[in-house]
Amino acid sequence: AVNYMAYTRSGKTFTEFVLLVFRLNGLLLEAGDHLTAPVGQTSARWQVMGCIDDEARTVADVARIMGLARQSVQRVADLLVKDGLAVYSENPHHKRAKLLKLNAKGLKALRTIEKAQRTWANAIGKEVGERDLVKVLKVLEQLHQILEKKTP
Repeated sequence: AVNYMAYTRSGKTFTEFVLLVFRLNGLLLEAGDHLTAPVGQTSARWQVMGCIDDEARTVADVARIMGLARQSVQRVADLLVKDGLAVYSENPHHKRAKLLKLNAKGLKALRTIEKAQRTWANAIGKEVGERDLVKVLKVLEQLHQILEKKTP
């Protein structure tokens, strides 16, 4: 249990929000693993696959875009290549940092995941309602901007 004695009311509410987001993140990762399992993937792989869907990127670029550790992205990228879903190619802008890109097999797997995700998202969106989701999205965008500037 959190000791809320030294918190302001808004500080207490924000802390409760953070704890709920942590739990929500776990549920979203679990749902992602469920959506990706039929094509033998995971949420972590899906994140990387989605980031290199439209263009080849370096592992460092993927990590920066997704807010992940470069080492964890490297492990996932290597697995995607090993499993024949992606390829590394030469990077004209950097001698050592290869570009990662999905191949046809990877694109097919990603499209299958995206189809399942759309069905799931439409059902959840209908249940919650667009108006409430828009409000939540605006607050989350505001928090994102603040946290980018004020990370402890």
